[in-house]
Amino acid sequence: MLKNILTRGRSRTLNRTQKVAIAGVGTLGAAAVALTAVPASGQSTTTSEAAPTAKVAYSTKQIQDVHAGVTGQLAGASQKVAAIEAKKEAAAKKATAEKKAAAKKAAAKRAAKESTSRSAHRTEVKKTAKSYPNNLDGWIREARAILAKHDIPGTYDGIHRNIMRESSGNPKAINDWDINAINGIPSKGLLQVIPPTFKAYHVPGTSWNIYDPVANIAAACNYAADKYGTMDNVDSAY
Repeated sequence: MLKNILTRGRSRTLNRTQKVAIAGVGTLGAAAVALTAVPASGQSTTTSEAAPTAKVAYSTKQIQDVHAGVTGQLAGASQKVAAIEAKKEAAAKKATAEKKAAAKKAAAKRAAKESTSRSAHRTEVKKTAKSYPNNLDGWIREARAILAKHDIPGTYDGIHRNIMRESSGNPKAINDWDINAINGIPSKGLLQVIPPTFKAYHVPGTSWNIYDPVANIAAACNYAADKYGTMDNVDSAY
């Protein structure tokens, strides 16, 4: 009986030890959990009772500050881009305005130059008209002035002599009986020039009207210079 009592006593003592050990292990586990979940303030609180969960304290102010900072930076960047675009647009408008002003100034300058040129031309025409009377003498002298610019020979007397033989000084004279007339290309004007010859030997600066006295003289003298050296060498039909 004593043996059984001792055995049961040891058994009860062992059970209590195991319980103590198990309780200690549980306490240590709870402490470990408490130490792991440290509040945001950096302080920890331990109690004799194990907390099943740990609460963490945090603040949204820092997040709000970051969001506000990013928003401000984006707004500032947008304002800078808008300012750059505005400057570019202003520069483009200024360049366009300057270009238009330069073009307008150039156009006005050209117009003034052309006006001066036209005025000078009219003055020259008036001088020419006054210098050469509208008669046979004036026609021959005007034609000779033009011929001289193109190095085409022909004296006043040589031209006058051939005119009197060919048309008697009539700028509207036309031959309707010779071979040229028969062929459909009658001789016309002061020096009786046929249309193909007038066209081929037309002298720049004169009219394209074959009956124009100055143009007729100039073309005839140009033709005579090419074929005979000068109108002075012509003494008959040519």
